[in-house]
Amino acid sequence: MDLQRKLEILADAAKYDASCASSGAARKDSRGSRGVGSTGGVGICHSYAPDGRCISLLKILLTNACLYDCHYCINRRSSNVQRARFTPDEVVQLTLDFYKRNYIEGLFLSSGIVQSADHTMEQVIEVARKLREEHHFRGYIHLKTIPEASPALIERAGRFADRISLNIELPTQTGLTRLAPEKNLARTQEAMGHIRGKIEERLADKRKPDAPKPPPFATGQSTQMLVGADESTDADILQRADALYTGYRLRRVYYSGFSPIPEPSKVLPIKPPPLVREHRLYQGRLAAALLRFQVSEIVTPDAPHLDLALDPKLSWALRNRAQFPADINRAPREALLRVPGLGVRNVDRILAARRHCRLRLGDLLRLRVPMKKVLPFIITADHTPARLDLDGDTLRQRFLPPLQQMELSLDGPPPSAADNASVRTGEL
Repeated sequence: MDLQRKLEILADAAKYDASCASSGAARKDSRGSRGVGSTGGVGICHSYAPDGRCISLLKILLTNACLYDCHYCINRRSSNVQRARFTPDEVVQLTLDFYKRNYIEGLFLSSGIVQSADHTMEQVIEVARKLREEHHFRGYIHLKTIPEASPALIERAGRFADRISLNIELPTQTGLTRLAPEKNLARTQEAMGHIRGKIEERLADKRKPDAPKPPPFATGQSTQMLVGADESTDADILQRADALYTGYRLRRVYYSGFSPIPEPSKVLPIKPPPLVREHRLYQGRLAAALLRFQVSEIVTPDAPHLDLALDPKLSWALRNRAQFPADINRAPREALLRVPGLGVRNVDRILAARRHCRLRLGDLLRLRVPMKKVLPFIITADHTPARLDLDGDTLRQRFLPPLQQMELSLDGPPPSAADNASVRTGEL
């Protein structure tokens, strides 16, 4: 099999990993057409560096052959897909060629499991080692490590990579046992704990005065959870993500909506979850991280799933109307952060401005506060919302996006509540 065909297969197989935000987007194959910038449309995605720069990465698998038989994975052992495998030298040469042509600024490398977890990890590390030590490559490298590999190999991967990640896949061991029986939640968390320890050890060594420069190690780790492949609720997902952020200092937990695959297992759902569900999960995490919400406030035992039609903060406010309206001129910072439409930046501007005068609606307009969202929940010097508006049944309807026409099929099942929410938000 020639190198071009391998690249097409293994770049396409890597697109399901959500660690690069644009990796799932289709790109037109322009080979053979006229004009500048003709490309094969495969293998290059975009991610964000710790300093906020958007960088282009060559995103590929070392191989799509795998010993594991995870039901949700297109590359599972029992899948009838064409297999391909790069040698470490081929990946090194591809990376250097793309880098020298200014197509990419780094490499994202993952792999299916062949022979054993340790053998596969050694092959992945060999790519990074050759790039760093033999070719003095100083671009960005992200390695997808394998939880079942030995701690020494995971530590060695961290020496050559800017970032490493281990996919936790599903939020509960019950889900893993059902859909990915070879994987173990405790083992993955143990590997994450080892990585966290090495990152903190290097940071501690860097802070020591007059100490020699510590050996390099990845600056952070991330993971990915699959959404909609099992019965896990949004509460399960957010609680697991919260535990990972606090317990293992993860830079990012990515959510990846389940995509139906060819020849699917009977235990998998027929339809993917609505795209808006991923969006709400990210919003739920931001509410916990930036706005001081507890996960137990965002999702409750009575409502374990996020409202697909409204963002989590607005949904919480509508469930807790007794806490409003909040007085813009008197309320503490924590209370203002819970007002729908007020983010961290707007709250800080309000706190600074109210030291000098009592704020009115005109002042909020000058601060670019989204008035339509805020008005029912605040008091200013010249505005008090009618109690009837705050308590009325129509308040929720005011914030729902307009319904869009939905395509109906006489043969298919009736639309679900999730479908209706997707139509409201324009997400399909």
